[in-house]
Amino acid sequence: MRRSVREAIVGFTLLAALAASGLFWLWLKGVSMSGRTWRFQVNFADAAGLAPRSAVTYRGVSVGHVQEVIPTATAVEVKIDIDQPNLLLPQPLQARVEAASLLGGDSVVALSAPIRPLPKDLPGPKAANCNKTITVCQGSVIRGESSASLSQVTATMQKLLNQAEKENLIPKLTATVSSIDGTAKEASKFMVDGQVLIGDLRTTVRNVQPTIDNLNGSTTHILNFTKALDNPKTISGLKGTIANMEELTATLDRVGGDIEKLTSDKRFMNGLRSVSIGLGAFFDEVYPEKTEQRKR
Repeated sequence: MRRSVREAIVGFTLLAALAASGLFWLWLKGVSMSGRTWRFQVNFADAAGLAPRSAVTYRGVSVGHVQEVIPTATAVEVKIDIDQPNLLLPQPLQARVEAASLLGGDSVVALSAPIRPLPKDLPGPKAANCNKTITVCQGSVIRGESSASLSQVTATMQKLLNQAEKENLIPKLTATVSSIDGTAKEASKFMVDGQVLIGDLRTTVRNVQPTIDNLNGSTTHILNFTKALDNPKTISGLKGTIANMEELTATLDRVGGDIEKLTSDKRFMNGLRSVSIGLGAFFDEVYPEKTEQRKR
């Protein structure tokens, strides 16, 4: 009896180990016994390190895993299992292969979609009437985007360097840099010479300023003289003054230089007075500022 119990225990232990091994193998293969998962396919141009059991995230949240990676002649077909049966992934869904962290690590499939409200009572992804134009359904196939890997970046840089060497770009670039440096030096010299020229111009302007001030004063006198001549009253006064001067000249000619006779002649004295008054009035018209100062 005791031997039978021991044999039964050993048998059940072996069966449990085999069952656990089988379940573990199915888990490694991505087979779910619950039936809650649903699957769709993403085609990538480059898998970039994806492998079965790689994580799948939607807006940064883990929602599933990669079940299978199948390389073909045109693309890499990646079967994705989503663990949430009622998760709605709006179209157009974007799938990108990314590193799990900034420091690298395993690759993940990052899913993203437009942020917009979906219609109410929309069928789930496993429903027979699932609308593939609005959401991703079970069995859908979408095109993914592969992120640039370090090897791709290195290869691209190598191609660029090879092309630069082929086109002899480095010597040309060196010559261009030298030319730019020479142009910069000439521009600097030109700026220095320009500053010196500006200083000379300022000195010249300061030296010419007194002459300009004198010209401005002369212009003021000429303007006053012009205004005085433009005044009909002044013109009339000048005509009277000229007439008086003519009369004085005639009187001087008649007197012949006799000062006593000249000063005793009332007509001569009245004419001289009129000439003085007329010239004074004309002077007031031409130089009004000086006249005001003299009155003060």
